[in-house]
Amino acid sequence: MFTGIIEGLGEVTKLQREKDNLHITVRSSLSSELKIDQSLAHNGVCLTVVALGEDTHTITAIDETLEKSNLGELQTGSRINLERATKIGSRLDGHIVQGHVDQTGTCTKVEELEGSWMYTFAYDPGFDNITIEKGSITVNGVSLTVVGSKENSFSVAIIPYTYENTNFKQIRVGNTVNLEFDVIGKYVARLLQKQA
Repeated sequence: MFTGIIEGLGEVTKLQREKDNLHITVRSSLSSELKIDQSLAHNGVCLTVVALGEDTHTITAIDETLEKSNLGELQTGSRINLERATKIGSRLDGHIVQGHVDQTGTCTKVEELEGSWMYTFAYDPGFDNITIEKGSITVNGVSLTVVGSKENSFSVAIIPYTYENTNFKQIRVGNTVNLEFDVIGKYVARLLQKQA
């Protein structure tokens, strides 16, 4: 389980295909603290550390993960949001995040405001995911509050700290992002569907 509070940025240093799998090597300040078999969220995708270097770690994304996330679009030099799993007994500063991407979305608008940024994302409503005004959403692993909720799109406000310390700085109109919708909302929606 994660909280959506990004601990650091990593830089992709190597991408290696092996059949349908993609081995991704990342350089980061967190890499030296990791252990093999440890779970780590990469742009919100929970993946297992399979190898360690001096200041790098490697994870493997299988075909299903590549189809449902933006990890298949990574290139050498890409910046990626990183978060280690939540420690039991610590504060839950963001919201409950599973690290299981529900679907991808597309950035449709970036608006620079006075001291912040407003990002708008569209997503395919065919997956039955929803947002609500002031509800939680995870974008590339970042826990955010929805400020503009529509049937197939939403907006989020990004403060300077988040802009500087996550890969939001690199998100442009047309870019694909990973979306994990609020887990409680997903269960409520599913129960209502069953009752209908």
